[in-house]
Order: sequence, then structure tokens, then C-alpha cells
Amino acid sequence: MKFILSNFLILSILVSCGRNKIENASTLNVKDINLLISLKLLDKNEKLQQFYTEYRKDLAGNFYSDKRLASYWIDENDSMNNKLEFAYYEDISKIDTVYNAGVTYCPYLLVTRNDNTSFKVCVEGSRKQIGEFFNGAINYWEVKNK
Repeated sequence: MKFILSNFLILSILVSCGRNKIENASTLNVKDINLLISLKLLDKNEKLQQFYTEYRKDLAGNFYSDKRLASYWIDENDSMNNKLEFAYYEDISKIDTVYNAGVTYCPYLLVTRNDNTSFKVCVEGSRKQIGEFFNGAINYWEVKNK
């Protein structure tokens, strides 16, 4: 049963990958912003720049703000499987772009922290939209690290 559910979840992500669009602070609603604040992935005075979810906003998301890069996955059935990842720009040692992530993954930024831990920030859209997301995040990182 767990195998079937796992495959269903992967299939759901694959189907939804590409259907969702890149958003920004003005296209997200207050509920979405408050969720990010409640997850401690966004401060009240922080400015979200771009956001993408490969599933549903209340369960998964990837974004960059004026202070950090972040990604989250909420498991509705087992909170032990929740993944909340973020790094402030000054704590990031490098960012790699992966446009061709294979059939099962959306393109992503591989964010490596100064302590050598890493996480992915996924985004899907046209090549131009993905590039704008990637470049926007990298530009904030470069400006914060000058």
C-alpha cells in the first residue's frame, strides 16, 4: 500500500510539474504568505520575490526573498517526513543551476550552505521564466555577499 501511495505522489508531482506558475508576493494571497511565516521560512518584514510550487502551496513550495532561498514539503500523513529548508544569502557558499533534471524532476537550484549541507529549490515554467527565477535568486545572493 505504501508503494502505491508513494508512486501516486510521484505521479501527482510529475503531472502538476509544469501546470503551476511562478508567482510573486502580489499574486500570492495572505493565507499563502501567512503559511510561510508560520513555517518560519519568511519574516513579516521580508519581501518574497518569486515563488513556485510543484504541488499545492499549502504542502510544498520553493521561493527566494530579499533575505533567503527556501523550500518546503509538508507530509499530510506523517509530520516526521516534513522538510523545511532555507539558507540566508550570507550563509550560502555556492548555487548551482540544473536546467535538465531528468524526467522525474523540475529544474532546480542546488543551494550549498557554508557548512557544506545543501538543498534544492525547484521551479518550472518556460526556459525564460526558469532563467529569470534562477538569475533573480543568484543576483540577490551575489549582492548580499559583496
